Amino acid sequence: MGGGRRAGDADVAWLDRVARAAARDAGDVPVELLGDYLGLLVDAAVTGRRPRRAELEAVGLLGRRAAEQGVSAGRVVQLYLSAARRMWQDLPRLTRSGDSDAVRAAAEAVLHVLDDAVATLAEGYAVARRELVRREEALRRELVDDLLRGESDLGGLVQRAEPFGLDLARVHQVALAAPSRRLPDTETAISALEGVIFDRLGDRDVLVATKEGLLVVLAPAPGGAAENAGAGPGTGLGRLMLAELDRLPRGRPWQIAVGRSYPGVYGIARSYEEARDALTMARRLRVETPVVDARDLLIYRVLLRDQPAIIDLIQAVLVPLNRARGGAGPLLETLEAYFASGGTATVAARRLHVSVRAVTYRLARIRALSGYDAADPTDRFTLQAAVLGARALDWPNQPLPAGA
Repeated sequence: MGGGRRAGDADVAWLDRVARAAARDAGDVPVELLGDYLGLLVDAAVTGRRPRRAELEAVGLLGRRAAEQGVSAGRVVQLYLSAARRMWQDLPRLTRSGDSDAVRAAAEAVLHVLDDAVATLAEGYAVARRELVRREEALRRELVDDLLRGESDLGGLVQRAEPFGLDLARVHQVALAAPSRRLPDTETAISALEGVIFDRLGDRDVLVATKEGLLVVLAPAPGGAAENAGAGPGTGLGRLMLAELDRLPRGRPWQIAVGRSYPGVYGIARSYEEARDALTMARRLRVETPVVDARDLLIYRVLLRDQPAIIDLIQAVLVPLNRARGGAGPLLETLEAYFASGGTATVAARRLHVSVRAVTYRLARIRALSGYDAADPTDRFTLQAAVLGARALDWPNQPLPAGA
């Protein structure tokens, strides 16, 4: 025990007993975290000496060590308080003294040391915790980046994921949360999402991080037992995230995109790609739904996979609508409403807040300008595919890509 700097063998044994008893009081905290603290207390009680700066700095280093070893702040402070209490109760010289003034002066000196030591201990602990959090956040971001890229070093990824509780052999899905403006306080958002997802899913196999201004959530597949690629739907995770994020003071309104569930490391990258594409497509299509499932936007991915073909279709079928008074915009809106209503002009008119006659007139103009009849089953498929492609490319608000 370091507290025996000026003590005999008997005193060394006494301080060792005090230190071990205090460690038990604090829940079997490593006794080494006391360092020379008991010796400082004895010096204060016997001589009234206050700790030197170097001695307090050593206590601060012990606080850092406690944080690095994963000992809670409450337990390490309890260790120091219990050690002071036990030392004072068993201090041989003072228990034999009848001088009340000497006892009072010794008690005051011990309390000064206790205050200084605990304050320095807590400061060292807090500094170490901040450094650990920053280090963990950096490791978390690097791991998430490599997982979402589908990093080829599978063995390295498995090893790096283990401290975060991730089993990369399981089926996972990725969800992305986009704030309305800039990302709010990331620590608060990450803690909030981790807490609610852990509580609801009852599973620690969850990772929350940030990437390119988005919150990224990697979570087990619904039910934890999905084995088929593309299992879903995944909006349950999205709704859970939305409910928690809406509690934060900043970031609203949020839009969340959820990729489908896939097994293994490469499945994580695939789910992320789907969620990212769904979020991009939802913005392009001005989808106001707060939670977007990648499954619902698969048709747009199919259409845009052969972009030259969809551009050719738009040019052949929809570009002629530009010759109408008012341009192609109103006619495209009419087609969207007509298809969404199951081909019923009356329902489409209600959606558009126009008369049925206006809808039938516009459909006739579309037939005259494009040569395609929305009421004909074959033509309807062609028109609907062209309209979906136009929405995906934001035409006619944006010019069609050139040279595709």
